[in-house]
Amino acid sequence: MFSSAFRRVAALVVAYFVFQLTTAVASPAPLEGLDKQARDALADLTPRELVARATPAPPHWVVYGDKYVSGTTGPPDASAITGFNVFLLSFLLTEGAWDKAYEWTTLTAAQRSAVKSQYAAAGIKLMVSVFGSTDVPTSSGNDPVATANTIAAWVKQYSLDGVDVDYEDFNAMDAGTAENWLISFTTQLRSQLPSGSYIITHAPVAPWFSPNKWPGGGYLKVNQQVGSLIDWYNIQFYNQGSTEYTTCAGLLTASSSTWPNSAVFQIIASGVPESKVVIGKPANTGDANNGYIAPATLAGCVSQAKSQGWNAGVSTWEFPDAAASWIQTVRASSWPV
Repeated sequence: MFSSAFRRVAALVVAYFVFQLTTAVASPAPLEGLDKQARDALADLTPRELVARATPAPPHWVVYGDKYVSGTTGPPDASAITGFNVFLLSFLLTEGAWDKAYEWTTLTAAQRSAVKSQYAAAGIKLMVSVFGSTDVPTSSGNDPVATANTIAAWVKQYSLDGVDVDYEDFNAMDAGTAENWLISFTTQLRSQLPSGSYIITHAPVAPWFSPNKWPGGGYLKVNQQVGSLIDWYNIQFYNQGSTEYTTCAGLLTASSSTWPNSAVFQIIASGVPESKVVIGKPANTGDANNGYIAPATLAGCVSQAKSQGWNAGVSTWEFPDAAASWIQTVRASSWPV
């Protein structure tokens, strides 16, 4: 009851803020107390833009969708993923759209618009995830700028809210060539998909944040160079070894010596903002080789992290194994639905 009342109060505060800004744009009088630069910047915004440029605030509750679901073309009905606020159509590859991303292209413009409206009403962002485990763009010699331009054009053509960069070119990271490719790619992608109007996330494996482990600097280098262009990281704390990130301590506080300093709070200590360190986990044991934590146990880890000031959220692979009941369990002890 308290959380419901709190959400209503928060909604009223946001509405009041937008109203005040809208009034300021419509009438010169409220701008009189501002300097010329501030007045000009505010006057350039329309009320619609003021709302559109609001970047989603944490926590982020993210679910990937790649698996074929009988009777469903594209994303599921919003009611099936209540408790999530981002759905990722997977995957858009360098050769084109596959699986759920492809299904999205088979819908008519009117059908896509109806789905987007339903998701917006439910507070869910609809994005596409690119690359995945089968695409190795750096090793394949794909130009980062041209690749970014193609992906951005696809996002705009199909009216999505943004891009998740699920880059898994392990050979390139081992060789020290991944970082500069990612930096150029992300810079160009953000130039085409402006911040506030579009979301850009990355989904690196957790060990890529280990300091002094990667010849090109790993994701700490990427974060240092273009982290300001990335809204958050859906970090994969799985598929890195049978005992890696499988307890709250190993996930949150201290990773193993195999992948040193890659637990949640160690990544934060290395300079990644805590609001961007989203915990990625498989929905069940069949969705990953290892790294699974049962939803009820994961709920305790999330609650523990929240008590230490973390608020980034959780991502999971994949729907329909993770649906409304899964995320509601995970959120139960921290941000109950």
